[in-house]
Amino acid sequence: MKKILCIALVLIFAFGALAGCGSGGTNTTPSASPSASADGSASPSASGGAANGGTIKIGILGPLTGEAAQYGIAVSHGAQLYIDQINDAGGINGKKIETVVYDDKGDPTESVNAFSRMVDEGITGLIGPVTSKPTLAVVDEALTYNMPLITASATAAAVTYNADTQTVNTNVFRTCFIDPFQGEKMAQFANDVLKAKTAAVIFQTGDDYSVGLKDAFVAKCEELGINVVDQEGYSKGDKDFKSQLTNINSKSPDVVFSPNYYEDDGMLVTQARQAGIKATFMGGDGWNNVSKYASPADLEGSVYCSGYASGSTDEIKAFEAAFTAKYSGETPDMFSAQAYDAAIVLLDAIKAAEEKGLEAGSDDYKAAVIDAMKNTTSVGLGGKYSFDEYNNPIKSAVIMKLADGKETFSQMF
Repeated sequence: MKKILCIALVLIFAFGALAGCGSGGTNTTPSASPSASADGSASPSASGGAANGGTIKIGILGPLTGEAAQYGIAVSHGAQLYIDQINDAGGINGKKIETVVYDDKGDPTESVNAFSRMVDEGITGLIGPVTSKPTLAVVDEALTYNMPLITASATAAAVTYNADTQTVNTNVFRTCFIDPFQGEKMAQFANDVLKAKTAAVIFQTGDDYSVGLKDAFVAKCEELGINVVDQEGYSKGDKDFKSQLTNINSKSPDVVFSPNYYEDDGMLVTQARQAGIKATFMGGDGWNNVSKYASPADLEGSVYCSGYASGSTDEIKAFEAAFTAKYSGETPDMFSAQAYDAAIVLLDAIKAAEEKGLEAGSDDYKAAVIDAMKNTTSVGLGGKYSFDEYNNPIKSAVIMKLADGKETFSQMF
């Protein structure tokens, strides 16, 4: 009888221990893909405590590995910096912000799958995705849940506005410029500042970002009277642009608009100079960090549109110092800064929902966050934020110029 009693007690304690493992423990953030934090360590959990309603979960989604990882890591770091600063200051309404970070590898399917897991884990808002195609894929899912979403870097116009149905994606915002805005700005700059009369374009076919900027640039040039003498396309993965650049050189344009990403743009400029092209090269915000991919001599005088100018204000200098201190000397870029701003806008909106006494993650809570984002008075690194009727930011463009191998602030335009 004593033996049976002992066995029973052992079983009771065993089941109790298992129950303790299944609930009431510390809620930790999953690792990317499942997920790693952008610096390669375990993804941080900002909660520091049990999942008992004392935390608010925010998703950060983007490519932490793969060819677009430079952008994803920059975004993740920028957003996490501000979230950590808020947590260090006591959180929001006494609650800490817990980040759920996933790596989508820049792939739309991976991005949708990661978002679904984030929803299951109880996020109440999302920063990301990073590039346009994954963001467009996630937007459809986010609409289903009315999930507050703000991207720091997805520039395709369709992210916030569905032209087919002529409807605004009311839950989706961004802190970056849209593709048409950048293309139009650079055409205007070519006309007003560079006094260009002729232009050529070289772009990646099938890429939403590249094609979007190209189309807007060409249309604006036609409106301004700039003759677009050549439009050359290339395929993803191409390394040899001799044929396209030879065609462009034969037309002797004043400017060449290259609305692609930094690595391709570096190769294009290098090969263009080898082909004898003397024109001023121009680009969009995908040129950020292009100085690492071409020589100072080849890049000299090139200009691109950006949303960020390093060291241009006291606020930006403070951000840069905090970023460098947190990430072991790493230098922030435009994507880091725009992600920092995205976190400001989202967390300010969450604060507004908290002040209403709503339950984090509920439908009413998410609606309150979205309403606060639409009517934001947040002040980011680029100044006070507001959004137009399509949830795109209203702010001036920064023109960056390549001089002596450095990407330097030229002017606001």
